Amino acid sequence: MICLTLSQQTLEEDAELVRSNRAYIDMAELRVDYLGEEEQKKASLFPSMVDIPVILTLRRKEDGGLCTLTERHRRNILLDALDGDFAYVDIEEDVKRAEVEAKARKRGVRIIRSFHDFNGIPEDIFSRIYKLAERGDVAKAAVTPHSVADLLTLFRISDELKDVDKIIIGMGEWGIPSRILYRRCGSMLTFASSGDAIAPGQITAKELKTLYRADKVSGKTAIYGIIGNPVYHSSSPQIHNPGFQAINYDAIYLPFLVDNIRSFFALAEYLKMRGFSVTIPFKAQVLMFLGRISREVKQIGSCNTVVRVPGMWKGFNTDYYGFLSPILRDIESGRIKTALVIGAGGASKAIVWALRNRGVKVTILNRTLSRAADIAALNLCEFDTLENARKYEGTVDLVVQTTSVGLYPDFDLNPIEGFRFTGREIVYDIIYKPKMTKLLSEAAAAGCTLHYGEEMLLEQGKLQFEMFTGYHYPRGIGE
Repeated sequence: MICLTLSQQTLEEDAELVRSNRAYIDMAELRVDYLGEEEQKKASLFPSMVDIPVILTLRRKEDGGLCTLTERHRRNILLDALDGDFAYVDIEEDVKRAEVEAKARKRGVRIIRSFHDFNGIPEDIFSRIYKLAERGDVAKAAVTPHSVADLLTLFRISDELKDVDKIIIGMGEWGIPSRILYRRCGSMLTFASSGDAIAPGQITAKELKTLYRADKVSGKTAIYGIIGNPVYHSSSPQIHNPGFQAINYDAIYLPFLVDNIRSFFALAEYLKMRGFSVTIPFKAQVLMFLGRISREVKQIGSCNTVVRVPGMWKGFNTDYYGFLSPILRDIESGRIKTALVIGAGGASKAIVWALRNRGVKVTILNRTLSRAADIAALNLCEFDTLENARKYEGTVDLVVQTTSVGLYPDFDLNPIEGFRFTGREIVYDIIYKPKMTKLLSEAAAAGCTLHYGEEMLLEQGKLQFEMFTGYHYPRGIGE
């Protein structure tokens, strides 16, 4: 179930949120601590104002809520609210007085026993959840993972506590996959927002329902994703998930923030993932964990696509194809004969290789000269330090920006600040959020022809889709 967290100041505003999100949700949680004082007194009316089951919650400040009342006053508000037809009431782990619990049971309201850990994941999380379940109908653990290894612990709860009704929430950026794949954590529901999240890492109900189809995920659902650090700026889920839906493929594609590539492969094996995309900074690190690699990966030294094949993982590179597609005609016509490539990371390796294989003369600029030198040696091209960028003003047909400089949210950064364009250059920035980077804005002001990162993203994504599914990417999506 997808449960919408309601955090408005009035009951009517909360009811309107339910109505406007009704197509995406199965339940709602009324956060009484967000209501005004007079509205709190009328909380019992809320279940009759909506047509879905409602969880009653009055969260204390130390548990991430707004309530600073005395425990007696808080208990009285909950007791009055239980005159309404709530489906569940959330009672914290350390609450010992039984009045709220007794009234809930008398009214046929199921009890959620919960604990929150905003610092990490307790070492005894399995036994703690089990003990909670003994005291209520549903055990709820809202914890804060700080790594892929922590995230794996949350997914393991499903196997460790198979027969326990539970709600598992991984808060913060590291926990987002557990919110999307909540059913693979064994969780009966996931909490969603209507827009502004009130809990760290919360996703909108619309995204969960329409983009990820999170409530349809089962043990048979094929799992794909994208790994990186950062990664949540990625638009790849908007490419692959609609594609899966269009061909009626029971699959999901989601982002994974990664700190340790070995730990991620352990998670991928546990989830039986079928494949994943790779972005900064793991395009080279991933190679040591692959059983086979394609010819392009071997020559480029960079992998952006990993697919499960019998007995192993195989690496591919679709960056080169995605990059070339928008400018291929200009290369073939002779419009592009020389290029300046900014950066010497994984994407740069594929781009330099693609250009050199098409006969384009390339110069690589990078802050760390040795990294540029390594790529240049493999591709027989020139290299220089980024500080010397202005030396190349007016000397090249194509300027390609391959670094993360200018990526959301750092809109005001340009890796070659002060570079003067003549207006004759074709300028290509592979960043796609924002679409118009500072570099591209300056190039546009000079009259240059522009190419955007979203062009490369879509073209390489279509090729990844074919590798993942065996089908061509459906027409009319993302165009």
